[in-house]
Amino acid sequence: MLQNQGREMMIVTSGAVAFGKQRLRHEILLSQSVRQALHSGHNQLKEMSVPVLEARACAAAGQSGLMALYEAMFTQYSTCTAQILVTNLDFHDDQKRQNLNSTLQELLRMNIVPIINTNDAVVPPPEPNSDLQGVNVISIKDNDSLAARLAVETKADLLIALSDVEGLYDSPPGTDDAKLIDIFYPGDQQSITYGTKSRVGIGGMEAKVKAALWALQGGTSVVIANGTNPKVTGHVITDIVEGKKVGTFFSEVKPAGPTVEEQTELARHSGRSLASLQPDQRSEIICRLADLLTERREEILQANKADMDLAVSAGHLSTAMLKRLSLSPSKLNSLSIGLRQIAVAAQDSVGRVLRRTRVALNLELEQITVPIGVLLVIFEARPDCLPQVSALAIASGNALLLKGGKEAANTNRVLHLLTQEALSLHGVTQAVQLVSTREEVEDLCRLDKMIDLIIPRGSSQLVRQIQRAARGIPVLGHSEGICHVYVDADASADKVVKIVRDSKCDYPAACNAMETLLIHRQVLRTPLFDQIIDMLRNERVKVHAGPRFASYLTFSPSEAPSLRTEYGDLECCVEVVDSTQDAVEHIHKYGSSHTDVIVTENEETAQQFLQQLDSACVFWNASSRFADGYRFGLGAEVGISTARIHARGPVGLEGLLTTRWLLRGNGHTVADFSEHGSMEYLHKNLPITPLPAGQRDSN
Repeated sequence: MLQNQGREMMIVTSGAVAFGKQRLRHEILLSQSVRQALHSGHNQLKEMSVPVLEARACAAAGQSGLMALYEAMFTQYSTCTAQILVTNLDFHDDQKRQNLNSTLQELLRMNIVPIINTNDAVVPPPEPNSDLQGVNVISIKDNDSLAARLAVETKADLLIALSDVEGLYDSPPGTDDAKLIDIFYPGDQQSITYGTKSRVGIGGMEAKVKAALWALQGGTSVVIANGTNPKVTGHVITDIVEGKKVGTFFSEVKPAGPTVEEQTELARHSGRSLASLQPDQRSEIICRLADLLTERREEILQANKADMDLAVSAGHLSTAMLKRLSLSPSKLNSLSIGLRQIAVAAQDSVGRVLRRTRVALNLELEQITVPIGVLLVIFEARPDCLPQVSALAIASGNALLLKGGKEAANTNRVLHLLTQEALSLHGVTQAVQLVSTREEVEDLCRLDKMIDLIIPRGSSQLVRQIQRAARGIPVLGHSEGICHVYVDADASADKVVKIVRDSKCDYPAACNAMETLLIHRQVLRTPLFDQIIDMLRNERVKVHAGPRFASYLTFSPSEAPSLRTEYGDLECCVEVVDSTQDAVEHIHKYGSSHTDVIVTENEETAQQFLQQLDSACVFWNASSRFADGYRFGLGAEVGISTARIHARGPVGLEGLLTTRWLLRGNGHTVADFSEHGSMEYLHKNLPITPLPAGQRDSN
């Protein structure tokens, strides 16, 4: 693929010895069989053994088979290949080096892929301790050293060394504490513990690292990656060239800050300390953050102005996105008030007993609330999200990793510093981390052993991207906010106009804004219908007609591109239905299970709508804009979930908690129960003491 894109590619490969060994074993067994048959007549053949095969002979016999395989594979893609066999001596002789370079350059010029291998049929045994003596000297012992030497000789941009493991680990892969190293620096060599040599070939990871460092010193970038089980898209080589985070990248320059993996470890460690704090200590941290939002208002607004100026001059953000990016004194005051609500809720969150059961005498079982662990929250150009989510994480005792949009970089940096200042009250500064490196979303989603829950806050495109990229990590959120308002035949005119206006026009970019207006057929051509259309026209809402609505009109508005469209602007679709049941079926078919509204004075109709509709939020005679954590009294929300498990609707503090079971006994064993046949005996013969009032959750 890369060759066809115009890149110059070379392959350093082995396999001649293996090919030859297989071929010679077959020939020797066949020869022995024929010889025995000739000498023994029809007697039973004796057991045959294959002598130890000499590697040079195997290489000589296997070279043609190796190249035949490559020829067959590359011919399918109309790519020509050429074989070059080299030895150590070819690099020691200046004339031979020049000839080799000239040959390689000529083949590349003709769009031919050179396939290079050591000439194992004549190569002498490698000399011990002779390699890595300097930039210009490296002994060719294996494919890794050969590839490094060729990369430096040809001034290659990139050397990809493929292995049978994901990359370089800090200890042998498969051991309990082994961690994949994404970026390796020359100064980190002492921190690596190598395992045994490779199961295939003659080298091992230590040989690969030495060769990689030698090539890096010579000016070639190096990546060690898995060639047998590529994880990202199935094309490990193209993934690396496209800059995706695959394998281990060797770099001479070490960045000043911690890696995202190190940040996650810091957050998890500090998060455990946060979870062990007393509730009033967590509340104190949140209250301090609320104070800082007002005390340091000018600093925050100055940083936000810098972001706004950059965004306006770039011209990439829509009006709705600019509105989200902008902060004001009133927004900061509202944030501060919301944080204080969270601080109050934090008093009774972590460690709350949900259920207590006396299983047997002196054996009590409790189910209590606990933090989820490490949360990754990815949000776009909305800096007000940072203090809200931080406060909810602190209240629930969760560690937090934040990845904000680059449009709000200055504001996010200031708000994060204030958050860490508040956390320092009780020594848990590192519990909230802001990822400031240029990590791609896909790379963050690879941290499945370090992150427990991903919460995306942003466009439907962002949410879908994260849902696709997250492998093994639950994602809490919604990909679309296609909210409906259904106007029933028995609706009040005043309520309809107010609710439709607020649902669509209050904040059109919000995920809880109305996108489709469903009208009962009997409302058409009535004064109420005219009032609705006049209001939408006055508010400058562009109306798109659904198929049925268009059929009723001689001159209809532009037809809706789809009945499943999230406009996110002053636009909406209007469609006609015959009944409440039709409205429910329409929403089930085209909605996103976010928020849907019925406007009616008929209680029976309303109950039918509320019971049958399967959305996270279902409202009767109320604006869809109420689907919000702040308006629900949650203080703030991390997002709105349309998932079927865990939390649904606006997710506040409760949605960031899970549970665990605690069993307190007095030397109990399962055998104690089996002596009496079953637990029923123990329950029937226990002196039950009622628990104090307020603790009778489940007795």
